[in-house]
Amino acid sequence: MTQRIPPPPRGMSRRGLLRLGGGVGAAALLGGALSGCGRAANAESVTSGAVNLAFWTHDQAYVDFFETAARNAEAAGESPFRWHLEPTRAGAQDVVTKTIAQAIAGRGTPDVAGLEIGSFPRFLRGEIAAELIEPLEGHIGADVREDLLPSRTAPFTKDGHLYGLDSDAPLVVYYYREPEFARVDLPTDAATWDELAEAGRRAHERHDVAIGAVAVGSDLGQVVQIFDMLLMQRGGRLFAEDGTLTIETPEAEQALAFLVRGVQEGFITTVSDFYGPAMQAALKSGELIGQWMATWYKIYGLMPNVPEQSGQWRIRPLPVFPDGGSRTSFTGGTGFAALRGKRNTLAGVELVKYAYLTPSEQIRRYVDLGYLPTRRSVFDDPQLLRIEDEYCGGQRMFEVYREVVDEAPVFYLSADKPILDTVLSGHLLRAYRGDATPAEALRNAAEDFRGQTRNHD
Repeated sequence: MTQRIPPPPRGMSRRGLLRLGGGVGAAALLGGALSGCGRAANAESVTSGAVNLAFWTHDQAYVDFFETAARNAEAAGESPFRWHLEPTRAGAQDVVTKTIAQAIAGRGTPDVAGLEIGSFPRFLRGEIAAELIEPLEGHIGADVREDLLPSRTAPFTKDGHLYGLDSDAPLVVYYYREPEFARVDLPTDAATWDELAEAGRRAHERHDVAIGAVAVGSDLGQVVQIFDMLLMQRGGRLFAEDGTLTIETPEAEQALAFLVRGVQEGFITTVSDFYGPAMQAALKSGELIGQWMATWYKIYGLMPNVPEQSGQWRIRPLPVFPDGGSRTSFTGGTGFAALRGKRNTLAGVELVKYAYLTPSEQIRRYVDLGYLPTRRSVFDDPQLLRIEDEYCGGQRMFEVYREVVDEAPVFYLSADKPILDTVLSGHLLRAYRGDATPAEALRNAAEDFRGQTRNHD
C-alpha cells in the first residue's frame, strides 16, 4: 500500500510546485504533436454498470475521497454506474506530462485526472484541452452551473468550455497568533493594511517580530504567488480573461509597494519557501506571528511546522487596501477532469459530478479534508457553520469563510503563466532589495515577458 504523502498544498509544493519553467516548451511541443495527429476516433461510451476507472492524481487524499464518494453513490442508488478506481499517483506536473504523452501515443490515458492549477496552463496552449478533455458545461444543469463559484470555474475554462471541477475554493485569509499579537500590542481588528503595517513596524522595532513573510527562494511560483494574492485582493490580475498580461497597473504597483515597504522596514520577513526549515524556524522562534495565506495553509503549513502552537492561531478577513479591493483573495486549486472520446468518458464525468457537485459530498470534503465548497449555497449549511476548529482555539472558521466568499476575486490563467513566474520573480526580488521601484520592477517584468513570449511563439 502506498504511503500517504501530504498533498501538494493548493497551488504549491514543499520543494517546487508551481516551478513550471521547463514545462512550457514541452507543452508546446506536445500540442503540435496532438494537432498533427488529429483527434482520435471517439469510442462509444458506456452508459451504466460496473466500470474500472483509471484515476490519476498527485495526492492519495483525493483517491480516498473519490473512492468513498463512489461507495456513497452506490449505497444511495444515485448513479447508474458502479465505479472501481484504479489509481495512479505521480507528481502534479507528471500527471499532466504523462497524460499528454500517452494521448500522443494513442493509449494508456487516464479516465479521470486531477490537474493541479499550477500545471493546468499547459493544457491551455493551442488546442490541447479541446483535444483531450471532455467539456463539462453540457453535463451540468443550469441551476448547478449558476451555483458554482465563478472564481473556481474561470481558471479551468477556455473558449467558454469548462474542463475541470475544482477540488477547493481556497480563500485567502489572515492567520495570526493571538497570544503573541496581545503580547506585542498588535491589533487583531485592523481595518486596513496601512494600519496593520504601522503597528507591525512598531512591533518589529520593539520586539523583533514580523506580521508576514514573502518567499525569496528558488521556487519561483511561490515568489510570485505571495504577491499575486495581494494583487488580486487589491483588484488587479496577472492576466486578463483573454490571457493578456495586466501587471502594469496602479493595483499591482500598490500591492508590490506594500510588500517592499514591509521587507525594507522589517515587519515582513523573508523565507526561502513556506514549508521548509526557514519557515519552521520563523514560526517556532516567534519571529513570524502572522501570514496571509489560503485556507489550506493551516493543514499543510502551520500544523506540520508548529503543532505545539495548537490553540494559539486564529483567522480573520484580510485587512483592505485604502484605495479599494476586497477582504479576501484566492490561490491554488486542482481541477478534476474526464478524458474525452473514451469508453469510460461518461462514467468519469458522472463520478466527478457526484463527488464534486453533490451538496453532501461538498460538506464531507470540508469535514474530511478541510477543502471549501465550490457551490455558493453550501456556504450557508448550518453543519459547516457550527464546526469549531481545535487548532484555531475553537474558532468557527467557516463563519469567516462565509463572510468573505462573495467578495472573492475571479482570476484567470494563461498558457504563458510559467514564463511569467520566471521573469516576474526576479524583478520582485530586485524590488525587495531596493534595486528597483515597484513601478520599475513591474514595467521591466512586463518587457521581459513580452520578449520571452515573442521568442516562444
